[in-house]
Amino acid sequence: MKNYTITVNGNVYDVVVEEGASTGAPAPAAPKAAPKAAPKAAPAAPKAAGGAGSVRVEAGAAGKVFKVEASVGQAVKAGDAVVILEAMKMEIPVVAPQDGTVASIDVSVGDPVEAGALLATLN
Repeated sequence: MKNYTITVNGNVYDVVVEEGASTGAPAPAAPKAAPKAAPKAAPAAPKAAGGAGSVRVEAGAAGKVFKVEASVGQAVKAGDAVVILEAMKMEIPVVAPQDGTVASIDVSVGDPVEAGALLATLN
C-alpha cells in the first residue's frame, strides 16, 4: 500500500492506494477521506534552475497561466491564491502551501505550464 497526501481546493486528503493483481472485479469502495488541516510543510530546497525562495509553489496540473494574483514581496497566508491556471476552460487557483513572503514569480500571463512546473517561490 502507498500513502499519498492530496490537496483539492485547499482541502488536504490522506489517501491510501492498495497495489495488487487485478481480478477484473470492482475493488471494494474505500471510505471517504475527511478533510483535515493542512500540515505545515518543511521548506523544500530550491532546484538549481529558477526560484529565489526556499518554498516552491508548483503547478498541480498542466495548463496556461491565466492570472498572477501575488507579487514579489507580498505576504501570503497558506491557502492564498498565488497564480491562477486555465485548463480545459476552468480556472484553477494554485495556492501558497504555507505562510510566507513571495520571493519570486517565475511565470507570466499566457505561459504554458506542465504539471509540477515551478510557478513561484516563497520565503
